[in-house]
Amino acid sequence: MAAEAPPRASGPAPEDEEVTPAPPVSDPEKRALGGGGDDAALDDGHDKARLRMIDFAKTATEKEHKMTLWQGIRLYPKAIAWSVLISTCIVMEGYDVCLINNFYAFPQFARKYGEKLPGKDDYEVTAPWQSGLSNGANVGELIGLLLNGWISERFGYRYTVIGCLVLIIAWTSIFFTAQNVVSLLVAEILCGIPWGVFQTLTITYASEVCPVALRGYLTCYVNLCWGVGQEIGIGVIMSMLNRDDEWAYRIPYALQWMWPPFLIVGIYFAPESPWWLVRKGKLEAAKKSLLRLTSLNRETDFDADETIAMMAHTAALEEKTTRGASYLDCFKGHDLRRTEIVCMIWAIQNLSGNSFSNYSTYFLKQAGLSEHDAYGFALGQYAFNIVGVFGAWGLMTLGIGRRSLYLYGLCGLFTMLLILGFMGLVPEAHRTEGSIATGSIMLCWALTYQLTVGTVAYSLVAEMSTRRLQIKTVVLGRVLYIIVGIICSVLTPYMLNPGQWNWRNYAGFFWAGACFLCIIYTFFRVPEPMGRSFAELDVLFERGVSARKFSKTHVDVFEADVDDRVMNMYSEQVGAAQASQLKGQP
Repeated sequence: MAAEAPPRASGPAPEDEEVTPAPPVSDPEKRALGGGGDDAALDDGHDKARLRMIDFAKTATEKEHKMTLWQGIRLYPKAIAWSVLISTCIVMEGYDVCLINNFYAFPQFARKYGEKLPGKDDYEVTAPWQSGLSNGANVGELIGLLLNGWISERFGYRYTVIGCLVLIIAWTSIFFTAQNVVSLLVAEILCGIPWGVFQTLTITYASEVCPVALRGYLTCYVNLCWGVGQEIGIGVIMSMLNRDDEWAYRIPYALQWMWPPFLIVGIYFAPESPWWLVRKGKLEAAKKSLLRLTSLNRETDFDADETIAMMAHTAALEEKTTRGASYLDCFKGHDLRRTEIVCMIWAIQNLSGNSFSNYSTYFLKQAGLSEHDAYGFALGQYAFNIVGVFGAWGLMTLGIGRRSLYLYGLCGLFTMLLILGFMGLVPEAHRTEGSIATGSIMLCWALTYQLTVGTVAYSLVAEMSTRRLQIKTVVLGRVLYIIVGIICSVLTPYMLNPGQWNWRNYAGFFWAGACFLCIIYTFFRVPEPMGRSFAELDVLFERGVSARKFSKTHVDVFEADVDDRVMNMYSEQVGAAQASQLKGQP
């Protein structure tokens, strides 16, 4: 809402100037501008508060645009620490997903839960059960994702995370005591519910507790947590290779209990997201939370009231353009485009060949490597996952946009998938050399993926949706990710299993084709959000600006219409706070 122009001085209008009659004033505007009587002074105070909100929001927006990365780190070190703590919940999920995918090639696990191969002394978990176990977690995550869209918005982020951590403690016991593959499936489904919550809530929290300068880095950190969990999982499995009893796979499951107690204590003391509090109309609580996220210093000239005003103005802007806040509203108007982009950004992670890479250990073993060498390659691959996130941070620091990283990263992945497919032409006489070359290319694939698509996706999905619908939009995107993941996890074991299709390296051609289609979509549909405030992104989407023109289009969010109800709420709470301060003075 732009501030009104000052009134013209009294007197007749010039003959060459058209006199425009004043538009009719609605009842809410009459009340806000002072309708006379005893309430005139109070209404005038509300009007001044509204104008002050606009002025404060403009100032805060300008400061965020000018803020450098180092200034953001100096001002928001506490926000960084709290975001890192909550994002650490993803380490648990990365750890367990790594276990189940790599246990398939684990001899002790295969003897317990698999079947003996005909004519051989080896055991193997059958392809249907491999698909079932992998998809069990996906089914649970679907349930958790959809519940999170309602629970976290109602009860807040902190209490939602704490509740999910308690469930993890309870349901890990099923993993630890499982006597058959059915029990493992039940454990995967139940633990998938809190994992689904973690997948979206950690990203949302990271994007809402930091300024524009830090937003891309903290949201991308979530992906680093996946890498850390997977690295720990492979390390634990390798340490158990010499064991020949049931503890070889029970100890790795038991280690899941080490995370929740420490996280529950830390997250209990974490501040709530100030954006969530503003959406709930709790401006004073939002200010207190914001102050707990910052370390005041003169260099950045930070003012909490200005930042809260910017949040309230963005909420008022979104209230005007997005009337509802249900899942259905994600598919209405310009929010449909935003939902589509978020969904596809998530889905492309699987369609670009990620599920193929997740079976690296199984793939390398079938290609001829020994168990120890296969896990060694996987350990290196997950190490690249972590290094890739730091590399992505470095590329973003150099000013490379998220859209560019995502698009050019897909081009690199497409090239390497083609090479992996052609490696299938290596003769059987050179199978050992071919498998080593295959493993090396997969390591390069993993590094490129984590430098670009795998990491940048977390930043993009956090920025594409409105604050009002962010949780639900990210949830819907992750739901599509899970659905695509289920399809891929059903197909991939059949592609690689010697008793089924036995495609081996030739599976690279299939994923190269899917990756090429992802490149085309990204070029035409995914915009560049770097350096834009949430309000600016709202206006750009509302105007239907082309994805390729996002970074160059000028926009002034304070010229747009905003919702009077939110503005009045802000005015009333600010006025009440000022009145309380005046009463407290001698």
